[in-house]
Amino acid sequence: MNDKLNAQHSTGAGVIMRPTAVEVLAVCGRFHAECYRKGELLWEDDYDNTVVTVGKNLILDQAFAGSAYTATEYMGLVSSVSYSAIAATDTMASHPGWTEAGTTNAPTYSGNRPTCVWAAASAGAKALSAALSFSITGGGTIKGSFLVGGAGASNAVMNTSGVLVSSGLFTGGDRAVLNGDTVNVSWSISI
Repeated sequence: MNDKLNAQHSTGAGVIMRPTAVEVLAVCGRFHAECYRKGELLWEDDYDNTVVTVGKNLILDQAFAGSAYTATEYMGLVSSVSYSAIAATDTMASHPGWTEAGTTNAPTYSGNRPTCVWAAASAGAKALSAALSFSITGGGTIKGSFLVGGAGASNAVMNTSGVLVSSGLFTGGDRAVLNGDTVNVSWSISI
């Protein structure tokens, strides 16, 4: 008996390529609110928001196709009166699931919507240089806050012009406030 050994050799080759680098641009906003009564902190809350579709479009149009313009944004409070939902399709002219706190819907506060003043952008984020203050003049329940800007934006409470940029609800639930309370709200955005 003769044993035969047939030597065979095979070689295979493959290419492993580095996957394509993909960068996703996501717009994420975040509110921080604090309520003070007679100088003492009653509550605070950090909460994400919905950057609504028209708000995203405003950000993109001003960043990439902007010409000479002045950006001014204002902040308001979301009332619990007739509340059902915040939606990505909301606009300042039409936000059927929520109402603005102020002259018609409790709680009320003195003055106009506060004007946003911004710190310089850093590390892909931009934030208010200081919290905006609401001096409560009539008690009620707040659900969260919103930001309005763009052409026609107004500091007048209950004004429906301008572009709704974002709105958000407290993560800790609704917050009752009384006459004399101060609610301070900050906002930041990152991409």
